[in-house]
Amino acid sequence: MKRDIRPFDHEPIHMAQKHDLDFIIIYCFEPSLMARNDISERHLQFVYQSIKVLNEFLAQYERKVNNFICEVDEAINYIQNKYEINNIYSYEESGTIFTWERDKKLKKKFNLDKINWVEFQKNAVIRGKKNRDGWDKYWYAFMNLPLFQNSYSNSELNFKVKKSLCDINKFIFLTKYSKKFLPAGFLYADKYLKSFLQKRGKNYSKNISSPHLSRESCSRLSIYLSWGNISIREVYQKTKRSQLYLLYKRPFNNFLIRLKWRSHFVQKFEVEPRYEIECINRGYEKMKYDNSSSLLKKWKNGETGFPLVDASMRCLISTGWINFRMRAMLVSFLCHHLSQDWKKGVNYMANLFLDYEPGIHFTQFQMQAGTTGINSIRVYNPIKQSKEKDPDGIFIRHWVPELKNISNNFVHEPWKMTKIDLTLLKDFSYANPVIDPSLKNSIVKKELWKLRSDELVKSESKRLLKVHVRK
Repeated sequence: MKRDIRPFDHEPIHMAQKHDLDFIIIYCFEPSLMARNDISERHLQFVYQSIKVLNEFLAQYERKVNNFICEVDEAINYIQNKYEINNIYSYEESGTIFTWERDKKLKKKFNLDKINWVEFQKNAVIRGKKNRDGWDKYWYAFMNLPLFQNSYSNSELNFKVKKSLCDINKFIFLTKYSKKFLPAGFLYADKYLKSFLQKRGKNYSKNISSPHLSRESCSRLSIYLSWGNISIREVYQKTKRSQLYLLYKRPFNNFLIRLKWRSHFVQKFEVEPRYEIECINRGYEKMKYDNSSSLLKKWKNGETGFPLVDASMRCLISTGWINFRMRAMLVSFLCHHLSQDWKKGVNYMANLFLDYEPGIHFTQFQMQAGTTGINSIRVYNPIKQSKEKDPDGIFIRHWVPELKNISNNFVHEPWKMTKIDLTLLKDFSYANPVIDPSLKNSIVKKELWKLRSDELVKSESKRLLKVHVRK
């Protein structure tokens, strides 16, 4: 198992169960992967908890996911000392360059050991595809395929992992998981899907941009999809077949469109994993940023003096989730207003997002940073967003308690309070804005637009349109 920790609609398990030979299920907490800059403790804790929930289900079949805390090749070598391995089944992983290189090395090892490694396609993402010809139709065809009806026989193997390869005491942090995060595991994925389809989803379109209301009306399935607690295909089909689909057709269709966008961006990343490490439009590597370390630190800590920016960052730090509009605003503020190279913040936010999915994260980050050359350069004004999306300051006051006693007149722009206003407040301690709150036209935006006439930017833009535009 990789990012597919569930018991149902699981093709590798389906194929293993069909085989005449018995099988074991493993997950590897790889020290080399755990040390990567884009992976955080909260990610690994969610995975650990997801496996724990899955194992409670599998216990009735005398099966379990066997946790290894070692590199994959070490785990396979250990198993080979006990059994002859005929086949290894897994899903393809549209991950970072690191995981791609790891899989290529494993492929060579398995070939030398004469092990047949079968990797199944995941979420209609096509490995090796060089353009978008026919992809949209393919996505819908894939989503309408029957779900795999996984059944489990009782295992006859008494397989155990030796302690040195699974010693949880060396990684005790895995067993800890904040109660402020959504609960992990396939049972909770099903629970959140049901509550979305039965009640919460009716206001999906209406509240999608509200940082406060979206926490209930959005599906909240992104984390479960990212770590494979539920398949996109199951979500798609259960939404289409919902008894309330016709009644809530507009919000449900908007949800399904975004579900498709999800695969769309992962497909982009599958084609060009360079999104992770450099501007996908190489011409934008010429951009110059101020890259002030003090401003970067203020942004990371939610101490910029801009209420909605700080509330969004603090909420993300605490709960691991904010809605899309606030994510876009945080990246825009970082790059366009604080003049920071997107690379300065991309891994930091990857660490915070419980629903971190490389194919979505890096592609979206560059889109909001304005470094693709084919998307509009959109600069979010956090004051305007604050007044429009959190007009009564509910979200701001919750996450920036320094402003809990501020009136609606100033909650979006506390720097406008007069000395008389301040005397009426006790112990007011909110930070002053780290940059001019007038937020005049972004110099970064102007420079990004200037580069659109650069020959390398133009040629790269043409290439990207040819590769990534859907047909």
